[in-house]
Amino acid sequence: MNFQEPRKKRKVNIADLIAPSFDDVFFDAEEHRHTFYMLAGGRGSTKSSFIGIRVPLLLMEHPQCHAVILRKVGNTIKNSVLSQIVWGLEQLGVLDRFRVKMSPPEITYKKTGQKILFFGLDDPAKVKSIKLPFGYIGMVWFEELDQFSGMEEIRNVLQSLLRGGSTYWVFGTYNPPKSRNNWVNEEILVDDPDRLVHHSTYLTVPENWLGPQFLAEAEKLKARNEIAYRHEYLGEVTGTGGAVFENVEDLQMNDALVGNFDRLYFGLDFGFAVDPLAFVAMYYDSKREDLYIFDELYQQKMTNNQAAKRIASRIRGGRILADSAEPKSIAEMAELGIRISGARKGPDSIDFGMKWLQNRAHIYIDKRRCPNTYREFVTYEYERNKDGQFVSAYPDANNHSIDAVRYGLSEIMTRDKIVTKRINF
Repeated sequence: MNFQEPRKKRKVNIADLIAPSFDDVFFDAEEHRHTFYMLAGGRGSTKSSFIGIRVPLLLMEHPQCHAVILRKVGNTIKNSVLSQIVWGLEQLGVLDRFRVKMSPPEITYKKTGQKILFFGLDDPAKVKSIKLPFGYIGMVWFEELDQFSGMEEIRNVLQSLLRGGSTYWVFGTYNPPKSRNNWVNEEILVDDPDRLVHHSTYLTVPENWLGPQFLAEAEKLKARNEIAYRHEYLGEVTGTGGAVFENVEDLQMNDALVGNFDRLYFGLDFGFAVDPLAFVAMYYDSKREDLYIFDELYQQKMTNNQAAKRIASRIRGGRILADSAEPKSIAEMAELGIRISGARKGPDSIDFGMKWLQNRAHIYIDKRRCPNTYREFVTYEYERNKDGQFVSAYPDANNHSIDAVRYGLSEIMTRDKIVTKRINF
């Protein structure tokens, strides 16, 4: 990833860089009226872009302060928060005053030596062992706050970071989870005079920042699935419990209906002793964004040879996308005559795949043909922390058919992901 420094200096009006809905938050932080800022918002609300401007400015205004920026998972940093801060420096016209290092990711203000450090909490030891050349950590940003496991984790991190200084700013940005019982949705209801809670949507952002395609996609989802639109774009809490999938319906599919499906998708999650092998057959109506799941194979202690024999008649020459973490099993199945490839994965493929499935108009499953797949989808809940609150994470248990569905549709999801990146601000 290469970042080009600007060739010409230009005068920058900061008010032109942030959406009007963030004006009060900007000056609140400038005057340090609060320590904690929880910024919630839907897709395209520019909350992360605001932080990409706000943190560098605070750093340059306070020469004894360093900044730490956190994600729950470290391998998401380079393509998210690091890029967001670099974008902010570019917009401010000061990128040439900073030195950007990719591995480990950090940004240094050349004039003073101040650091902007990036960490994932999947390696908490690094956060506890930070050594600074001078000063103290004055700014902390938790991006995708809801993905952390609760306020206890947040407090433990801050106890390690906020030391030796007199003035601090702690930012948390997140899309509100669907469940009212998610820990972050419960936390903002707690009155704290030192905390500002702010909510924004794309409707408060200048239209030319978002572009016509973004607005068209928002209206498309609003017309097709208003609840999903309210959650994704307006950042509303639309669920009452911890269910991951609220768009699943039982639909009896006879042979005539299945015979009319013209483009089939097949997914496979390997298993053997404890976990079952899970195979699913699907049809996806892209026009209506409806998913039909009409066949499954779900069994423990099944060898690849046994599975290949039972699957061959089901796919009729079709192609399976399977768990790419099992290259040996994929090779064995291919030698047995099955057209099979590994599904492409990325650092956020699980999260994106789950949200993609949640946003389909319907997930139709024939529970007579696919009893295990139906059971997994309708009973699958978000993880809970030790206090029993839901967190925005997906448990790796009782989700074998769900994984098979994600693998089988991964190429469709990848295409949609590319489009989403193009149209999102």
